[in-house]
Amino acid sequence: MNFSIVVATDQNLGIGLNGDLPWRLKGDLAYFRDLTTKTQNPSKKNAVIMGRTTWQSIPEKFRPLPNRLNIVLSKQLTKDALKDAEIASSIQEALTIADKRSAENCFIIGGGKVYKEALELPECKLIYITEIKENFSCDTYFPDFKEQFKLQSISEVIKENNLAYQFAVYHK
Repeated sequence: MNFSIVVATDQNLGIGLNGDLPWRLKGDLAYFRDLTTKTQNPSKKNAVIMGRTTWQSIPEKFRPLPNRLNIVLSKQLTKDALKDAEIASSIQEALTIADKRSAENCFIIGGGKVYKEALELPECKLIYITEIKENFSCDTYFPDFKEQFKLQSISEVIKENNLAYQFAVYHK
């Protein structure tokens, strides 16, 4: 099953600091929600696949992410540890779960180690990236991807909270 990556980065491909996003952009969060929720077939859901740290960084009141099949990658957590989310020990196992549950689309949503592994898989076809036109203090980075992927489309520049950003799509 093919999948896409969804990520927001600063100009240095920074994605996080201390397990959280270094910025707050309502427009980016709305884009993420719409992208990962909307399906062509109203009877289906999309799957979001994330690492354990990303899962734990989502405020409890928003977990699981609504109207999506949530799959958490972990070798430590047990099925009983998460309510309303599936557990997989690898991206391949997560894709199998998504396929068995008839997910319309699969999105890898973080974190850094998961992104690195996902980019190496042939099933990774698209990257939806919010490119923030600033540099932030980050301790987690998105891997360099521009040798494997080519720009497919990019939005106009959006300004919010004194930050400029664009939504770009890259394809393999």
